[in-house]
Amino acid sequence: MNNAGGQFGSPAAAAISSKGWRSVVDLNLTGTFLMSRAVHAASMADAGGAIVSIVAPVENGFPFFAHSGAARAGVINLTKTLANEWAPSGVRVNAVAPGAIYSSGIRQYPEELQRQIARRARQTAAGRFGTESEVAAAVLFLLSPAASFVTGETVLVDGGSQLAPAATPPPPGKAALGAFNSFRLARLAPAELEEAGCRR
Repeated sequence: MNNAGGQFGSPAAAAISSKGWRSVVDLNLTGTFLMSRAVHAASMADAGGAIVSIVAPVENGFPFFAHSGAARAGVINLTKTLANEWAPSGVRVNAVAPGAIYSSGIRQYPEELQRQIARRARQTAAGRFGTESEVAAAVLFLLSPAASFVTGETVLVDGGSQLAPAATPPPPGKAALGAFNSFRLARLAPAELEEAGCRR
């Protein structure tokens, strides 16, 4: 699974330096390509397998993260290309695009950016943050034999954020869709669930 990645928020694309741009694109796009190529050469070209990359929902752009959005869009295209080229070797290549997920990564951003992300999470059809368990479940499905007819796809795990502004968010204080919170190492405590808006 290609899940190494990182970025930093920027108030505008014009404020991103060339070095900052290259760092994020190299990590998120070039890193995904190099890792995929390495596992294909080491074993999958002969034995087949499944590759899943973590991206982001970037179909409507990625404000405050232009560098990361461009890189993730590149990974989505790379996913389709590799799925096409490597299918004869029995290799499936897919991606998962998490939306606003309540995790330690969110808490690394400046407070104002955290507030903006939380606002966007509340405006989704789900009306809340997602959980790490919900992302992990999608990845497990794509890696499993149950997904043997799925390749070249990007699965959105974003609480319906792509429906906005058509989505009708739930009333304040209510999450429309319940949360999956069941993987032991990723399980949120009750207070964290409350903060993420996952409790009704």
